[in-house]
Amino acid sequence: MLAYNEVTKKKFIILDGEPYEVLDSHVFRKQQRKPVNQAKLRNMITGKVREQSFGSSEQVEEAEVDKVDYKYLYNHKNEYWFCPPNNPGERFSVDAEKIPSSFKFVKANDIISTLVFNDEIIGFNVPIKVTLKVKEAPPAVKGNTAQGATKAIVLETGATVQAPLFINTGDLVDINTEKEDYAGRAEKK
Repeated sequence: MLAYNEVTKKKFIILDGEPYEVLDSHVFRKQQRKPVNQAKLRNMITGKVREQSFGSSEQVEEAEVDKVDYKYLYNHKNEYWFCPPNNPGERFSVDAEKIPSSFKFVKANDIISTLVFNDEIIGFNVPIKVTLKVKEAPPAVKGNTAQGATKAIVLETGATVQAPLFINTGDLVDINTEKEDYAGRAEKK
């Protein structure tokens, strides 16, 4: 059980029988009243965000969310296939509704950290920064580049992002998966 002031960012709690991730929390006191923790919570199953206040006398159950690593294999017809890193025989699929949009930057055979609650996958921790190879990049066109002109490039995973004109086919680029955009040119290995 967590006291009202222990409900802090990045913790997992159970409300109404469902797991929630604490996105933000702020403990404050209004005049002569008792302190209150105003928290912003995201339902780990539905993805909906809600605000919740916890009074100083309230306690909340902490959710037992485990982090388990799985190897991403491939996707086919709205099913994403995974397996344990050392046991490719134990394959299983996850429906596309549970896959975050940032998953388009994950390559086959990448190890992905998943969040598991009651033996069910409820979330994925896609790395914030990934390095991918540019599969297609149209040639740069001369013109007004004073405002930092960009062009659409296709990455090795099939995802499309906007990048500066100097990026060419075969280059390695860093991608910010949270913002889902170009973050810089990667160093060649």
